[in-house]
Amino acid sequence: MGARPRTLPAAVAPVLVGTAAATVDSGDSLDAVIWWRFACALAVAVFVQVATNYANDYSDGIRGTDDPKDRLGPPRLVGNGLASASAVKKAMIVSFGLTVAAGVPLVIFVDWRLGLVGVAAVAAGWFYTGGPKPYGYAGFGELFVFVFFGLVATIGSAWIQTESANGIAITAGVAMGCLATALLVINNLRDIRGDMASRKVTLAVRIGEHRTRILYVVLLVVPVLLIPAYVVLGAPPTVALGFISVVVGRQAVVDVLGGAGGPVLLPVLGRTARTQMVYAGFVTLGLLLQF
Repeated sequence: MGARPRTLPAAVAPVLVGTAAATVDSGDSLDAVIWWRFACALAVAVFVQVATNYANDYSDGIRGTDDPKDRLGPPRLVGNGLASASAVKKAMIVSFGLTVAAGVPLVIFVDWRLGLVGVAAVAAGWFYTGGPKPYGYAGFGELFVFVFFGLVATIGSAWIQTESANGIAITAGVAMGCLATALLVINNLRDIRGDMASRKVTLAVRIGEHRTRILYVVLLVVPVLLIPAYVVLGAPPTVALGFISVVVGRQAVVDVLGGAGGPVLLPVLGRTARTQMVYAGFVTLGLLLQF
C-alpha cells in the first residue's frame, strides 16, 4: 500500500518513450536498444518513484497533514496508523538505496554525470515533503514532477542509449512531463479542501480550483498537440498512433471541466494514469515501427 503500485506507470512510461526515441536515428528499431541500460533506467525510475511515495507517506504522516478526517484519497500508512513512522522511513531508505544501486552501472559504464542527476533525483524525492521547508508545501511539486518524471526520465533514457538526445526525445520529455504532472494536479484538486485545512499550500491551493481545472486540461492537451512535432523531427508517421490516447482521456477532461470534485475525482485519477500509459505505449510503438 505504501509503495502505491498504481503510481508506477508514471515511472515506466517515460523510460519506454525515451528509449524508443533513441532508436529513431539508428533506423534499427529494437536491435539498437542496449537492454541492460534500459533495465537499469527502468529500475531507477521505479525505485525512485516508490521511495518518493514512502517519503511522502512518512513526512506527511509525522506532520499530521494526512489526517484521515480531512483526507479523501486512499489511506496512508502513517496517517492512518497502519504502520509505524520508523518502519515507513526504513522502507524509504531501502528504496532510495535500490535506486542508487540500479544507477551505479550507468554511472560507471555510460556517463559519470548521471550520478549527479541521480543525487538530484533522490534529493528531490525526499525534500518534496521532507525537511524543514518541503517544496511540495510551497506549490512547487508540479515543477518537480515535470522535470524529473518528464524531462529527466525521458531524455535521460534516450541519453543512456546513445549518449545524446535528439529533438524527438526532448519533445517527448515535455509530453511525458505534462502527463505525469496532470496526475499530481488532479490529486491536488481532489485534496484541495483538506490541504487548505492542514495548511499544505499546493499549487492547487495557490491558484484556486478553477485555474487548477484549466491547468489539468492543458496538461492533457499539450502532449496530443506535440504528436505532429515528432514527425517533423524525423519520427515515422506511425507515431500518430498516440492520438488514440484522446479516446481514453476525453472523459477525464469532461469530468474535470464539468466540476467534478472530492471523491468523484478518484476515477478521474485512474483515467489520467491510463491516458498516460496509452499515450506512452502507442507513441513508443509508433517510434519503433520504422520502415
